[in-house]
Amino acid sequence: MLTFNLVALNSSPHSSLSDSLELSSKAVKMTPMVHLLLLPLLFSLACGKDLEEKKGPFQNTILEVPEGTPVPYPIYQFQTTRAGVTDFRLSGEGKDDIRISRDGWLYLEKPLDWSKENHYVLKVEAFSGDKQVNDPIFVTINVLDINNNAPYFNQSVYTAAVRERNPIGVPFTRVFATDRDDPQTSNTDLVYSLVSQIPNNHNIPMFQINPKTGEISTTAEGERNLKAREGIHYGQGEDRSIDTLKAKFDEYCTAQRVPYEENPFFTCMEKAEMRRQNVDPLEDPDYFLVVRVQDQGGKSDTALSGNTRVHIVVQQNLWFNPGPISIVENLMGAYPRSIGKVQSNDPNAIYSLVQKERGLKFPFEISESGIIYLTEQLDREEKAMYTLVAFAKDKYGNEVDPPMEIHVLVLDVNDNEPMCEKEESILEIQEDEPAGSLVGQLQAFDKDQEGTLNSQLTYKIVSLSPEAASNTFSIDESSGRIQALRLLRRNEQKFYHLTVEVSDTDFSTNCKLVIKVIDVNNQLPLFEKSDYGEHTLAEDTPVGHTVLTIRATDEDDADSGSSIIEFHISAGNDDEGFAVETDGKGVGHVVIAKPLDFESAKTFHIQIDARNPEPLMKGLEYGTESTATFSLSVTDVDEAPEFSLDILDVTVLENITKGSVLFTVEAKDPEGKEIGFKLDGDSEGWLEIDAASGEIKTKEKLDREKLENFEVSVIVFEKQNPEKFSEQSLHVRLLDVNDNFPTLTEKEAFICTKDLKPVIVKAEDGDSAPFSQPFVFSFADSKKSPNWELRQIDETTAELRLKKKPTQDRTFPLSINIKDNAGMGVNQLFQVRVCNCTQLGYCFMAPEGEGFKPTLGVTIAILACILAFCVIVFIVVIKRSDKQKKKNALDEEGERSAMM
Repeated sequence: MLTFNLVALNSSPHSSLSDSLELSSKAVKMTPMVHLLLLPLLFSLACGKDLEEKKGPFQNTILEVPEGTPVPYPIYQFQTTRAGVTDFRLSGEGKDDIRISRDGWLYLEKPLDWSKENHYVLKVEAFSGDKQVNDPIFVTINVLDINNNAPYFNQSVYTAAVRERNPIGVPFTRVFATDRDDPQTSNTDLVYSLVSQIPNNHNIPMFQINPKTGEISTTAEGERNLKAREGIHYGQGEDRSIDTLKAKFDEYCTAQRVPYEENPFFTCMEKAEMRRQNVDPLEDPDYFLVVRVQDQGGKSDTALSGNTRVHIVVQQNLWFNPGPISIVENLMGAYPRSIGKVQSNDPNAIYSLVQKERGLKFPFEISESGIIYLTEQLDREEKAMYTLVAFAKDKYGNEVDPPMEIHVLVLDVNDNEPMCEKEESILEIQEDEPAGSLVGQLQAFDKDQEGTLNSQLTYKIVSLSPEAASNTFSIDESSGRIQALRLLRRNEQKFYHLTVEVSDTDFSTNCKLVIKVIDVNNQLPLFEKSDYGEHTLAEDTPVGHTVLTIRATDEDDADSGSSIIEFHISAGNDDEGFAVETDGKGVGHVVIAKPLDFESAKTFHIQIDARNPEPLMKGLEYGTESTATFSLSVTDVDEAPEFSLDILDVTVLENITKGSVLFTVEAKDPEGKEIGFKLDGDSEGWLEIDAASGEIKTKEKLDREKLENFEVSVIVFEKQNPEKFSEQSLHVRLLDVNDNFPTLTEKEAFICTKDLKPVIVKAEDGDSAPFSQPFVFSFADSKKSPNWELRQIDETTAELRLKKKPTQDRTFPLSINIKDNAGMGVNQLFQVRVCNCTQLGYCFMAPEGEGFKPTLGVTIAILACILAFCVIVFIVVIKRSDKQKKKNALDEEGERSAMM
C-alpha cells in the first residue's frame, strides 16, 4: 500500500504538496513517523529546486517566508556538528503554524498571513534522546507581504455639492481608500482615477481628480460651463417661505384670479423651487462619477483595484466677480455713485470692503445689499488701479463665501499739460560739423497715460536768438531731435538760445534750450624750443629728481579739451627710467623714475612729444614743432658692492656633515673692484665664510633642538676700500632628523598598598613631527614583569597598573621601552616603590614590629656598617693603649733619672 502511494506521488512531479498529501492520506492513513519519513520527498515535489540551498549550521538565524505559501513548505534545515542528535524541538510564537522534523527541517504546517502576524520568533533545541546537546538557538521568521488585498473605499457612495464657477483645481470634495497590505511596500501605493462621468455631453470632462490625494475639482470647462438648476433669486434678508414665493409669482404674473393652489403655473413653480432647495444627491444628482483606486501605483498588470461612486449636485453661485470695473478719472457728478454689486449665496450675509494695497486714500464703500459705491473723484496719475477685497460673513464673523478681489481701473483723460525735463536744457555741437549733424534731443514728458493721444507730444521751434540765425536749426516734430542746417563756427557765434513749443492734443508748454558750439582741435601744441641741450647727473642722483622743465602752448579754446597738453616720452626711454609730470597746462617736469646706473648706460637721448587728448580735426597731423629733445650724461660714482639676490635663505638638515658648504653668496662690485666677504651675528659659532669665494660652511655640528631658525649677517666689501660695503641677512632653517629618543620625564613613583591606583608614565622627545609623538610604551621583557600591566593613554603618556598586591613592601625596577613615531627608542629603568602609606598618601617604614621587614640587600648593608664600626672602635682602643704604655714608660724613666 505504501509503495502505491510513492508511485502515485512520483507520477505527478508538478502537483502541489497539498495534493500529494491528500493522495497519500487516501492511500494509507499515515502516522506521524511516516509523515516525517516522507517529508524530504514531499519537499522536493513542492519546491522543485535543490534543497541544499536551504541548509545551514545550527545557529541564530533570520528567515523570510512569503505569506500564503502552499503547505507543507520547507523553510530551512539546521545541521549540527554534534554527534548523536536524534530530535529537534520547537517552542515560541507560531508553533502551530510552523513545525520542525526530527532531522532539523523547519517547515510550514499552515499558510502564513502577513495581516495577522508579520514575524515570528521561535526557540529551537537539539536533543540526543532526552538530553539537550546544544544551547538553544532562536529563529526569526519575517513574513513577506504579497499583494493579496484589494484597496477599498471608506464609502460605497459619496455625495458632494459644487457651486457654479468653482475655480479650476480647487477641490470641493475628496474620496479616500485604504489597503490592508504592507504600508512599506508598493502594494499600498494607491492612485485614483475617474472612470466615467454621467452626463458627458460631447465627451467634455467637467471634473478631475488628484491621483495621489483623491481630491476632486473642476476642469477649465467645468469652471466655465457648470450650471445650477434655474430657481428663484432671493434678496438680502428675504426668507424662502411660501409667502415670499407667492409675492415673487405675483410680481411676474400679475392679475391672477385663480387661487395659488389651483393655478398650474404656480404649483409647477412651487414644485420646482422645493425640489431645487431640497435636492437629494443620492436620488437626483446633476452628475454621476465613477472613481477607481489601484494599488502598486497602477503600474503593474497584477495591480488590484476598487471602485466607488460620487453623486454631485451643482448649486447656484451668486457670488461672482463683477470686475474689472472701469471709472473715468475726474468724473463729474454726484457722489457717492454706484459702480457695481456683489451678492452672497447666503441671503443674510454681511458685506465688507477693504483695499488690498496700502494707501492713504480708499474712496470706496459697500452697502448692506452688496452695492459698491465710489465716494469721490479718482485721479489716474495718482493711482491707475485699485484692488478691492469684498467679504461676505455671517453675524458671528465667519466667512460664508471666499474673499473676492475686484479690480477697479481708472481711465485716463487729458488733464495734464506737457512738461520740460529741465528748466533750461544745454546741448553741444562741435564747430565745422557738416550740415544735417545731430545736435541732440529735447527731453519733455506728459503725465497722462503713455501710448495714448493724451501723452503724444509734438515739437516746434517758436523763437531763436540771434534772430539772424533763423535757418540754423530744425527740430523733428514727433521726437524733438534737433539737427544743424549749416556749418557752425565758434568764432562767429558761441551760443544759440531757442524756445521750443511742446504740445499734446489740448495743452502746450514752452521749453528753453541753449546750443553751445564747442571748439574743434585745429591748433597744434608748440614747444618753446625743440632742443633742450645736454645735461649731466651723477649716477646716485635720487629717484624723483627733476632733470629739466619743458613748456608748450596751444591756441585752441582754453575751456575745451583741445587746449590740454599731455607729454609723452617717445624715444630714448626703453627701460622707463624717466617720466614727465604735468598738470595739462603746458608745463612738464622730466624726473628720474628709476635709479641711474653708469655701468649700464652712460648717456641718454630723450625725445618728448606734446599731444592733446582730443583728436585733431581731419587733415591735421602732429609735426616736429610738437616734439622736443635733450641729452643726458651719467657720471660714475664709487658704489658699494651689490648682492645678486635680494633674499638669502637656506634650509638644511640638522645632521649635515661638519665642513659642508651650506650656501654660496654671490655679489659683485659695480666698478669691478675686488671684493671680500665676512660673517657677523653667528652667536652659536656654527658657521664660517670663505672671504674670497663667499662659501658658507659649517664648522660645528648643528642642533635644531637648540635653535631651529637663526640669522647671520653677510657683509660684502671692497678690499681696497672696506668702508664701501653692503650687508644682508642670511636666514637659516634647520630641518629635524630623528636624533633624539623618547625619555621619561619621571623615573620613580610609588603605589600605596591600601589603594592600588595606577601610576602615570610620561615621556618627551626633543624632535618634532614625524620623529616624536605618538609614542609606543611596552615592557622590555614582559616575562620579568608578570604582575604589571602597561596601557597607552594618549600620545605621550601610559598607565602602569599593579595587577595583584605584593606580599611585602619593596621597590620594583621595571624596564620600559618607549619608541617614537619613527620606531626609535631604548629601554629605560622606571622604579616603583610599593609601600604602606600615611593618611596623606606618602610612604613610611614602620620602626619596629612585623611591619618592618628589611630586604636582603638592606640586611647586608646594615651588617657591613656594624662590622666597620667595630673595626674602627678596635683600632681606636689599640692606639690609646699604645699611647698609655709609652707614657707610663716615660714616667718610669723619669723616676729612675730622678732617683739617680
